[in-house]
Amino acid sequence: MALVPFDDRDGWIWLDGQFVAWREAKVHVLTHGLHYASAVFEGERMYGGEIYKLTEHTERLFKSAEILDFEIPFTVAEIDQACKETCARNGLTDAYVRPIAWRGSEMIGVSAQDTKIHVAIAVWEWPSYFSPEERAKGIRMCWAKYKRPSPETEPVHAKATGLYMICTISKHAAEKAGYTDAMMLDYRGYVAESTGSNVFFVKDGALHTPTPDCFLNGITRQSVIALAQAKGFEVIERHIKPEELADFTECFVVGTAAEVTPVSQIGEYTFTPGNISLSLMDDYAKMVRRQLQPA
Repeated sequence: MALVPFDDRDGWIWLDGQFVAWREAKVHVLTHGLHYASAVFEGERMYGGEIYKLTEHTERLFKSAEILDFEIPFTVAEIDQACKETCARNGLTDAYVRPIAWRGSEMIGVSAQDTKIHVAIAVWEWPSYFSPEERAKGIRMCWAKYKRPSPETEPVHAKATGLYMICTISKHAAEKAGYTDAMMLDYRGYVAESTGSNVFFVKDGALHTPTPDCFLNGITRQSVIALAQAKGFEVIERHIKPEELADFTECFVVGTAAEVTPVSQIGEYTFTPGNISLSLMDDYAKMVRRQLQPA
């Protein structure tokens, strides 16, 4: 299947308050966000004409910008509406939604107090992050080389572009080695998350998930915890050592792109997609499509 470059597509992108033809939505090569990663973004999904947890995502976008010391020149309500209008303008009712805000090209140095803040929203059709075959049998993962950093070294609670550099490196390495993704440890050596998803493990009917103290407490993660608790499962948030994976029977990752996806292997540890993983995968799919009311 031929790759369709993202800069050469039909459609419309919302840029700084106006719709721009897709191919004309451009920035200068000396944009601060490109050189110094002064950019924040969100990943959202529209299901059946409604963007799941839209306002929560937009509020997180604004919080991320605040952490990176810049102010988005729109309101949360305006960005919410722009996301909806961008989907409508492109004729999409099921789509991936990508808002992004960044510092412009007025200054090109570490100090960038006088740069203009730009905001863009692009939407496109995007099926599940993993193929149906992978999700059915569980994806295979290796261990990532890089670790999630300490909150004392990076703005770990912002969804900032620069924090994904080690994710791209790790996912590329995993794919070259024949795996689908990589699992990252944190700076202390505890299990953290995959390159783009939070992780859950199952032991004796209870869910165990890493404490999100140095990575994002994902919006999908929060939704899945609520679903699991509504089904009567105990959810335990704690620090998890890598060697503990030998004691877990099931594993799955969650995220806007991944949704709920079972895992069959992480490094030397194997799991079997079971009733808990598969039922939560099904319940989440129904909930976001408004076929199941969340707790």
